[in-house]
Amino acid sequence: MKGRSTTNTASFQVTATGSALLLAFAVSLATLGFALSANANERKTVIIAFDVPGAGTGSGQGTEAFAINPAGAITGSYVDSGGVFHGFVRASDGAITKFDVPGAGNGVDAFVFGINPAGTTAGWWYDTVGLGFAHGFVRTRDGAITKFDAPGASQTWAFNINLAGTVAGYYNAHSGVNGDDLFRGYVRAPNGAITTFDAPGAGTGPGQGTFTATVTGLNPAGALTGNYLDAGYVYHGYVRAPNGTITTFDAPGAGTGAFQGTVGFAISPNGTITGLYIDSGSVSHGYVRAPNGAITTFDVPGAGTGPGQGTTPGYITPPGAIVGYYLDSSNVIHGFLLEGE
Repeated sequence: MKGRSTTNTASFQVTATGSALLLAFAVSLATLGFALSANANERKTVIIAFDVPGAGTGSGQGTEAFAINPAGAITGSYVDSGGVFHGFVRASDGAITKFDVPGAGNGVDAFVFGINPAGTTAGWWYDTVGLGFAHGFVRTRDGAITKFDAPGASQTWAFNINLAGTVAGYYNAHSGVNGDDLFRGYVRAPNGAITTFDAPGAGTGPGQGTFTATVTGLNPAGALTGNYLDAGYVYHGYVRAPNGTITTFDAPGAGTGAFQGTVGFAISPNGTITGLYIDSGSVSHGYVRAPNGAITTFDVPGAGTGPGQGTTPGYITPPGAIVGYYLDSSNVIHGFLLEGE
């Protein structure tokens, strides 16, 4: 029996496993806590905590909010007392709608990552074959769910959805069994047509390939950012234009060793990209890439300089404010806000 991939380390190291912490923080800060007054001298932060009814209270259980739209609707997943993931949408008035994808099983009935201004969400679910395989879905505001798979995929993950209803993510082009994972990106048009793509230079070995950023990797115009792993397991950033043209880039100072390099995390409506680069000492630093390709790097004061420490941006607002977190020299996590000028 084919099973759920056990070798997704490469793909999920930055884009999913790492972002579970990043996104939970970034969304809470950038959305729930982003109630800043128009007067820069009179800022106030409002934090609203909530739990989805039915969420478990044990270790590893509870509510995860991953994205918010301009109307204030929040989406994400909750884990019940049995360890099963379900989807939810929380309206701006606090009303919560829970949902599962019909036919889902194996512990993930709905894992939701993106929501657009119309209230349509995107994510994935697991089937009941063997250990389970991931498949993408979109859910409209009225609850209609459409399932989909990228052509030739053994597993499909959906992360981003924009106002037009375009969905972006990546998929496993091999079986995902015995270490033969190969990842490719895709874009799903509102009419359901799916275009697959590979970043130039992407490796074709186990765990290599092309990955899209999560949640804020696709802007309203259809430009997409993410990263790819080359044959040496080095990360490189890319931006894919709405017409499909892909431009790759590396931040100055990015390392060239395995699991070092440049990662694209978010893109703004005007095409500004933020993300991190990992240097030769495995320390993370932030960068901002302007629409013309110019890259500015930055570090948060107090960020650690040891392996695994440093600065990790994760979300960029339309005006250009960036939020994320940093690990200090004692491996303590702190949030940061970098305001645009």
